[in-house]
Amino acid sequence: MKAGIVLFPGVNREREMALALAQASGEAPRLIWHTETNLAGLDLIVLPGGFSYGDYLRCGAMAAHASVMRAVRDHAARGGFVLGVCNGFQVLTEAGLLPGALLRNAGLRFIAADHWLRVERDDTDYTRRYRAGQVIQATLAHGEGNYTADPATLDRLEAEGLIAFRYCDATGAPADPNGSARHIAGVFSPNRRVLGLMPHLENKVDPLTGGVDGRPLFDSLFALTVA
Repeated sequence: MKAGIVLFPGVNREREMALALAQASGEAPRLIWHTETNLAGLDLIVLPGGFSYGDYLRCGAMAAHASVMRAVRDHAARGGFVLGVCNGFQVLTEAGLLPGALLRNAGLRFIAADHWLRVERDDTDYTRRYRAGQVIQATLAHGEGNYTADPATLDRLEAEGLIAFRYCDATGAPADPNGSARHIAGVFSPNRRVLGLMPHLENKVDPLTGGVDGRPLFDSLFALTVA
């Protein structure tokens, strides 16, 4: 499993993501500038958090049209893995790689705090090191994390098992901080190779920096053998 991190102007979470990937894989990921179009040799493409292009227009809207995203779409179409976190999730929805949109938080305030998540399934390449129903802690840092989609799309996500994580309290009961529809914190593509989530699980891979609840996501990926 070879990983690369896309760098758009304004992203600021690439260092934490690189450390999480390196810890799980034993090697540093490749850094990919937003004008690059050659992703050869990479299995996992990561779109990190931050404020790509200053979040002008809509969050992720300008990044979705960057040159590299044509290659990311092709990579996903071939069955490659794509992980988008926070701003990266916004980019994936704007690029049409995941359904729905991320709107302003219901309270119209930026949220910077830890919050609980419930793992919805443990039979995917991203979550096999978790247990279905497991409650984990993640770091939130967003102003536009309010996931929304039309009712038919939400019903389809439910029916096809494409909801990856939901916001909850410490007991696993629904409790979202930003107004997200059906408490959704992360969703999969239909083949479950593309994952977008708002919480920063890359911030939870070392006990010295707040916990290790994010480590199973990266360990799950790098336990794979990719042809």
